[in-house]
Order: sequence, then structure tokens, then C-alpha cells
Amino acid sequence: MLPAPKLPVPTLIDIALDAFGSDKAPEPEIRGAIEACRALPVRVHMVGPEPELRDLLDEYLEDEDLPIVIHHASERIGMEEKAAHAVRSKKDSSMRVGLKLVKEKKVAGFVTAGNTGAAMATAKMVLGALPGVDRPALTARMPTVTGSPCVLLDVGANVDCKAYNLEQFAVMGEMFARFVLKIARPRVGLLSIGEEETKGNDLTREAFPLLKALPIHFIGNVEGRDIFNGSADVIVCDGFVGNVALKTGEGIGRLFRDLLRESLTRTVTAQVGAMLSRKAFNDFRRRLDYNEYGGAPLLGVRGVCIIGHGSSNEIAIFNGIRVAMEFAKAGINTRIEHELSNRPQHPPSSNAKPDDSIIQ
Repeated sequence: MLPAPKLPVPTLIDIALDAFGSDKAPEPEIRGAIEACRALPVRVHMVGPEPELRDLLDEYLEDEDLPIVIHHASERIGMEEKAAHAVRSKKDSSMRVGLKLVKEKKVAGFVTAGNTGAAMATAKMVLGALPGVDRPALTARMPTVTGSPCVLLDVGANVDCKAYNLEQFAVMGEMFARFVLKIARPRVGLLSIGEEETKGNDLTREAFPLLKALPIHFIGNVEGRDIFNGSADVIVCDGFVGNVALKTGEGIGRLFRDLLRESLTRTVTAQVGAMLSRKAFNDFRRRLDYNEYGGAPLLGVRGVCIIGHGSSNEIAIFNGIRVAMEFAKAGINTRIEHELSNRPQHPPSSNAKPDDSIIQ
């Protein structure tokens, strides 16, 4: 009998994980990392206090051998800390150590569910911006009625923007949709208060011709309702407007979820009907659950950085690692750098600061 052919061993992609980022860290991070190493071709580098992580990993893993590595970091940045102060004072934070691994090319990406403002400021300081990128942008994938997400950016990295910032956001968002979400020809819209080119404020009216001249499928101005109706694949705005839209969407999602649960509990009586309704409700809940998306990529920095919600559970951590892996495999940064190198260069924004972000 011929010996069974040897299956090729998948090449593992190295992803760093901030083990002390989320509100309930490090348990969600540990469980998410374990599930990721079981299901994905990744090697997870957990960053945090080594003695504590070692003991917890031994407890969770028992005798299971998984590709998990620990990198010691003695400090943690809390959710309530001001980004600028934390970045300057905590030089051995789990965020900085993890992002240094990216900069030194020891890992392909970094995932954190920690303080968003500090994560963005640290990423900009440690990794730096890509050539041609004046301001990195934080993205969010919003659920739509079609089942395919809409990419919204910026959702909080920049309080104030220039028109050429929105131009760069459009290029980066379009590439993310094309190469990570696998949308062949993403429809890109500019968030405004009306579809007409003349509608909006000074920023949107100045940005409109810049986006129109880009080699992308620009569909013009879109309105707030278009975030969820599936008419656009990428929607561009400044970080102030984007963060309001993101938080409003999260609130509406929770409202619908709670009202639907209450309605089903009150009206469904038959056992079969209850089971079917429960299945439909669970599907509805998953489509609105941020944990299913894993985190928001910070586009425009020299490396992969995924920022998750502070209340992320192990599902969100797993998906954050998955998104980082997909982002790294797609080579988005190289594509963004190549595209923007052919665009006119703009002077750095005079109001750019390390902690110039909405989300603290």
C-alpha cells in the first residue's frame, strides 16, 4: 500500500494581540486567541505581563499545543486615560510593544480592543503614516439590508478634515472594499445632506470634484439613510460626522434588538413558532453585532492595526485576528502607497496632533 500523501503545512501569519486591551481582559483575548489558532493559519503573539499570561494560558490550554507566543509588556493603558499622556508616559505598554513588533516586521498585524484614542496615537507615532497619507482614517463596516457591509470612514480618527483628506479616505476605503471585502467595483459616496453636488457644507462641496476626478466608481453625494440601504459600498466623511453616524447606528441597532426581543416574548406562544422566531432573532442579532466584524482597521499607517470595541468578547477578538490576517494577506498598505504616490502631495495639516481624535 502506498503511503498517504503528505498535506502541505499552511504558512502561519504572525499577528500580535494586545492581551490587556478589552474591558474584561485578558480572558476574552485568551479565548479568542486560542480559537483563532485552532481555526486560522495564524500564530498569535500575546502582549502583556508574561507571568500572568503564562499562568492563564497553561490553565486554558492544558496540554494542547498551539502557536501562541507571549511578549512581555509591563504597562496597560486604561480606557479613561488621555491618549497623549498615555502614549508619552507608558513606554512599555502592551500597545506600544505590540506595534513595535509590527514596525520591526516580526508580525504582520496588531489587534487591540483597548483605548481607541491611545491606539490611534500610538500607531501613528510608532508606525508612522504611509507616504502620501496626511491623516490615517478609522473605518467601520456598517450592516445593510443587502447583507453586504458598507465601509464608513473616517469614524473618529480626525475631528477636522480638509477636502484632500476625504480624497485620500476615498482611495483607501475603495481599496479596502475591493481587496479585503472582495467587491469587484465598489461604489463610493460622499456623505452629505442632499444628493445634489451643490448640497452640503464647504468641506463636502470642495471634496466633491476631488472624488469625482479619482479613478474610482464615485456615485456622488449620499445621505445618512444610504449607510444602511446598500446603495453604496464605501461612504466617506470627516471623523466628527462619521463617529456620530457610527454611534447613532449602534444605538438604533440596540433599540431594534430590544424591541424585537420584547415583541417576540410577548406575542409568540406556540412552541414551533417560538423556535422559528428565536432562530430569526438570532440571525438578526448577528447582523447587527459589532463582534461579528472584529474591529476597525486604521487605514493609512505603515502596518496593519485593527482596533476593536472595548466590550469585545472572544468572538470579536477571533474576528479581529481574522481581519488582521486578511488585511495583511491582501497587501493593502502597498496598494495604498502605490496609488497615492501618483496623486498630488499636500502639506501636512497644521492642526494635526498625536491625540487629534474624537474617540478617547
